[in-house]
Amino acid sequence: MTGAGLPRRRILQVALLVRDYDEAIAFYTGVLGFGLLEDEPREAGKRWVRVAPAGSDFALLLARAATPEQRLAVGNQSGGRVFLFLHTDDFRADHARLQAAGVRFTEQPRHEAYGTVAVFLDLYGNRWDLIGPPGRP
Repeated sequence: MTGAGLPRRRILQVALLVRDYDEAIAFYTGVLGFGLLEDEPREAGKRWVRVAPAGSDFALLLARAATPEQRLAVGNQSGGRVFLFLHTDDFRADHARLQAAGVRFTEQPRHEAYGTVAVFLDLYGNRWDLIGPPGRP
């Protein structure tokens, strides 16, 4: 139990709307370097697809948009704000590797009290922060 007698809880994953399972898997594993945790068929052509950075307790559930409303939200699940935060212990190396892989950064790296950060876009246009440790140029 934690605080006020509540059981320990954690967020395990978040669903990310995608156009196509295979193109999303290719981007998140091939470009961002995440591992493919699961890819299981489900009913009606759906799949249970989970990806995550190595060693992470948190995963993305890649969910193919199935309705017109969902298709409109692909790439804009957060209304244009940064949606996901990718922490790295080597900002410079990851930033260079992602740029070389064609990832589009919307700004130059900047130094904040919480670390070095730069916003990038995934293949659908969702905004991510790449964040490295504080105090390292």
